[in-house]
Amino acid sequence: MTNCVFCAIAAGEAPAVIVREWPDALAVRPRSGGVNDGHVFVLPRVHVEDAGTDPEVTAMVMRRAAELMAEHSAANIITSKGETATQTVFHLHVHVVPRQEGDGLPLPWTPQHTARAAAQNGESR
Repeated sequence: MTNCVFCAIAAGEAPAVIVREWPDALAVRPRSGGVNDGHVFVLPRVHVEDAGTDPEVTAMVMRRAAELMAEHSAANIITSKGETATQTVFHLHVHVVPRQEGDGLPLPWTPQHTARAAAQNGESR
C-alpha cells in the first residue's frame, strides 16, 4: 500500500520504537508516547485496512496483542473500524493499554456514556 505509514514501519522504512517483533506482526510504541506507560499497538506486517477486512489477520493480531496483555494484571485492547469509530490510520492496529487502579484514564466512551445515562435518568450534569 503506498503512503501507509504502518506499512513503512513494517518494512523498516519509517522510524518507530519497536517493542516486540514476530514474523507476522510488530508491537510499536505510539509516536506520542501513548496514553500511559506500556501503551503499545500491534500491527500486522501485511496491509489490512481494519479489523473487519480480513478475519484471519485480525485474529493473528489479536493473538499477538493478547500475548502482550498477559504481561499486565489489567489492560484494555482497543481497535477501531472507520472514521466514525475514531480510526485515523487505515492499517489494522490494536492498542494494548495497561491499566492501574485509579489511573484516571477513561475509556473513549466513558464521558459520553455517563452523560447519556444521566440525561436518560433526568439528571443534569
